Amino acid sequence: MKIRIVVATRKSLLALTQTRAFVRTLVARHPDLSVEELQVTTTGDLIQDRPLNEVGGKGLFIKEIEVALLEGRADIAVHSMKDVPAEIAPGLRLACVPHREDPRDALITSSGKGLEGLPQGAMIGSSSLRRVAQLRSLRPDFQFHALRGNVDTRIRRCHEGAVDAVVLAMAGLTRLGWLERVTEPISAELCLPAVGQGALAIECRADDDRALALLSVLHDAESATRVAAERGVQRAIGGGCHVPLAAFAVREGDFLRLRALFASDSGQIWRCERSISWPTDEGVAFALGEDLGRELLDASGKGV
Repeated sequence: MKIRIVVATRKSLLALTQTRAFVRTLVARHPDLSVEELQVTTTGDLIQDRPLNEVGGKGLFIKEIEVALLEGRADIAVHSMKDVPAEIAPGLRLACVPHREDPRDALITSSGKGLEGLPQGAMIGSSSLRRVAQLRSLRPDFQFHALRGNVDTRIRRCHEGAVDAVVLAMAGLTRLGWLERVTEPISAELCLPAVGQGALAIECRADDDRALALLSVLHDAESATRVAAERGVQRAIGGGCHVPLAAFAVREGDFLRLRALFASDSGQIWRCERSISWPTDEGVAFALGEDLGRELLDASGKGV
């Protein structure tokens, strides 16, 4: 007998690609599963003429999807983890974090030149405060244009000459099969990734035991623990897309290493780093992130 579930997703090419790839993997583990797709337009999709930090609110790319879950129109939802606020809506939970993709940023240029080869005053297309703050610290001569839109739209605008380069997530380009378009991966040492970048977040209702059981087989404990540490920083700092925040956790042998940064509107950057013994669990990792986030706030003078 077939088990039927509905998966909610945004309508962008990347969202559909990563959702369908996840569903194929899930069905491979549960051959009796029948999955229907519910495509949802979110607030973040509708507002394309302003940078996200000017729009206001949290969860701009997931709120309408979460409503579909709470109303029972969908059973699970596939999000990009970096779109998910640190606090999950009441009645829902993150049930599964699959194996994380490459968390780095990627540079795509119209000239084929990397960061060092771009000319003085090059125009970089990015609406990410995190990326702008870090790239400006590397190259103060860079100019920035708050380029919004789907991945394919931003790449096209670059090659049309609207900007000299765009910065996107390696994970999204990997999932789309577009790695040949990448001019240069940007090391995390140069540009620390966004919280959860490269990871997916599979959400369901907190009391849906059936969905929780189905999703448990694809949960990757190491990826989830690393992401939990980063989300702890996000919880302490707050602000979502509205503050220049980065956090990146990686397992190095017997340790979990967490690095984070926070930037001011003027471009000043504060950095912190901590390590704890591995193995650890998500709760401990999240608490580590919260401590690091508070340390960043205190260093910046924004702590309570």
